[in-house]
Amino acid sequence: MTLLSVNLNAVAQLRNRRDLPWPSVTGIARVVMDAGASGITVHPRPDERHIRRSDVYDLSALLRTEYPDAEFNIEGYPSEDFLELIEDVNPEQVTLVPDDPAQATSDHGWDFAGKGNFLTSVVQRLKQTDRRISLFCDPDAGETGVLAAKATGADRIELFTGPYGGCYADPDRAQRELAALAETCKAALAIGLGVNAGHDLTLENLPAFQREVRGVAEASIGHGITADALLMGFAEATRRYIDALA
Repeated sequence: MTLLSVNLNAVAQLRNRRDLPWPSVTGIARVVMDAGASGITVHPRPDERHIRRSDVYDLSALLRTEYPDAEFNIEGYPSEDFLELIEDVNPEQVTLVPDDPAQATSDHGWDFAGKGNFLTSVVQRLKQTDRRISLFCDPDAGETGVLAAKATGADRIELFTGPYGGCYADPDRAQRELAALAETCKAALAIGLGVNAGHDLTLENLPAFQREVRGVAEASIGHGITADALLMGFAEATRRYIDALA
């Protein structure tokens, strides 16, 4: 079974359109956790255009107090500010992404070979017995890529599923993207790397993804679940995504 971690960036971005405290990021976190989500994902960016630094602390306190079995996953580029935030908050999982601060959203995985020494030093700094480190990974990384990812000391990769999610009107391309994702996932599992997935996964494309890409431990889903929640509410959307992942 693939666990669901709900990404709350879109909720925070909607809140930030006004100088008001709603929608409440912690309030929606309660809703999705009560509906059965396994954890919460956030990606605090330097400009705080969605998740704010204060949200990270508020969510950490909420999960530790009210949902002690939940997992808090914090994504981000490993700048010194980000690393210090992780060391202060101590989430259960850290997902390192190679984002430029100006990017609208994550759109590519790490160059594991070119950034190997850098990533190794970051992983060594962050890794603890109670903290998992995941590295954002292109869908076609294959055996060579996952071997280089493993060499950094990371525990997991997170498959970047954005190219697959963008194939909603092109089934042939979607099949090719699924094949690349499945190959990379299989190669990672074969060498002992866990596999997460995330980006543009929806109720419509998850069934095929789950059939073809076997062994994914966790999916981080934000944009799709938020869009569906506008129609059906966050609790029902969460339940439907859990069903799709199961």
